[in-house]
Amino acid sequence: MDLRTRSENNLQVVSVHDSRIDAAVAIEFKDAMRASTDGGDDTVVLDLSEVQFIDSSGLGAIVAAMKHMGPARKLALAGLTPTVDKVFRLTRMDSVFSVFPTLDGALKELNP
Repeated sequence: MDLRTRSENNLQVVSVHDSRIDAAVAIEFKDAMRASTDGGDDTVVLDLSEVQFIDSSGLGAIVAAMKHMGPARKLALAGLTPTVDKVFRLTRMDSVFSVFPTLDGALKELNP
C-alpha cells in the first residue's frame, strides 16, 4: 500500500497511490493510515483520485482510520472516482465524511 503524506496550510494530505482498497490490503491500509496520521494536523484530507475500486473491507478500513483519529480531528475525502463515489453513496457513507470532487477543491474549502 503506497500512501504519501504532506502538510499544506494546516491540513494533512494523505494520497493513496494504489488502484484498489480491498480485503487484500485493508489491514495494511489501516495500519499505514494510523502511522501517517498519528500526531498530525487536526484535518486530514484523504486523496482517493487514483483508487478505482473499493470494497466493504476498504470502506471499513477508512472508517477505522477516522475513528482512530478521534472526535477532535476530521477526515475528509477528495477525488473519488465514479466507482468509488458510488460505493460511498450506496452505503450512505457520503453523509459521514465530507466528500470533495477534487483535492484542490477540498484544500480551498477546508482552509479558506
